[in-house]
Amino acid sequence: MTEVRVGVDALDRALVTLLAERQRYMDAAARIKTDRAVVHDQARIEDVVSKVKAAARAAGLSEAIAEPVWRTLIDRCIAYEFEAWDRTKG
Repeated sequence: MTEVRVGVDALDRALVTLLAERQRYMDAAARIKTDRAVVHDQARIEDVVSKVKAAARAAGLSEAIAEPVWRTLIDRCIAYEFEAWDRTKG
């Protein structure tokens, strides 16, 4: 069990690093977008979720894990991007 926990902890640290990179893209998007109304893009959300579900299937990740995780991630990233947009443009 110790080895499993060490592996999970290592993956968590790697995921944090990747999520920080994703957040930097939200900062970039907030700088690029000239209209606050385009921060939330439902079509883009569904496109991302569709791609994630396909990638999950290919990787052997349960869609029951992938989809809600990504929908929450997207939701929080949109909230972050609104805040970033407001800081840079508001």
